[in-house]
Amino acid sequence: MKPKIFKLAAVLVLTTLVLGLFSFVKEPEVSYKCMIQMTNYTGEKAYVVVSLINPEGEYEKTLYIQGDDREWFPDLKNWWKFSNGSGENVDALSGATIGNGERNIISLGFSASHIDAGYKVRFESAVENQEYYAVDAEIELNSATLTEKVEGQGYIRYIRMVPNR
Repeated sequence: MKPKIFKLAAVLVLTTLVLGLFSFVKEPEVSYKCMIQMTNYTGEKAYVVVSLINPEGEYEKTLYIQGDDREWFPDLKNWWKFSNGSGENVDALSGATIGNGERNIISLGFSASHIDAGYKVRFESAVENQEYYAVDAEIELNSATLTEKVEGQGYIRYIRMVPNR
């Protein structure tokens, strides 16, 4: 009878170890090139932050920041409320600001499990001494529409994403 208990215990330990290993398996990440085309406006160059928004409409992760002077980050009000307390390291995500009529191509990465699961990519924008757009543009991570052109509401004329190959 003891060998049966020993075998059962061994099976339980092995099962626990195998299931525990699956929790360390990283979800596949997908990467997209994203073109940000700005409108023709007057004034300073814009700060743009790109965030992953979960199905509940809450910030989950900062994907990219267009603008490298941290002094102006609080002007991106909604994102700042999230990022200031989140402990995110945004240093590696920063790029130069983008201005009137300019365009920039950036690379965005997120988990493949976010596609068709209610997640969105939000573009928030602000220009010094001008208006702030909490949702300048927003792209649903929907496999059927992800690569369609999305019009901006403020400083962004449009956004277009294509898979990185």
